[in-house]
Amino acid sequence: MSYRSLRAVGVLLFVFTAGCETPLPSFYSVPIRQGNYIDQTMVGQLRPGMTRPQVQRIMGTPLLTDPFHQNRWDYYYSYREDGKLVEQRHVALFFTGDTLDRVEGKVD
Repeated sequence: MSYRSLRAVGVLLFVFTAGCETPLPSFYSVPIRQGNYIDQTMVGQLRPGMTRPQVQRIMGTPLLTDPFHQNRWDYYYSYREDGKLVEQRHVALFFTGDTLDRVEGKVD
């Protein structure tokens, strides 16, 4: 077999197995953050009577907006490390019309 043929076979093997998972154990797992990052400083800035754009400047775009409950915005955040849940936070904001009415949830 020529060098050119061996090289073509090697390239094909690489392409076909590039997306496959390796059978070797992994020594590093990637930390996974999901949702909107929420901290007490952000939640502490929220005041009843704020408009939706003012709230959105502080908290960002809500992760969930329910078309059936348009007066509620939900913010979720979770952090996993080594496959284990390390942090989980949830804050629900309730509006009356276009102004913030109340905040529910706890951020540690």
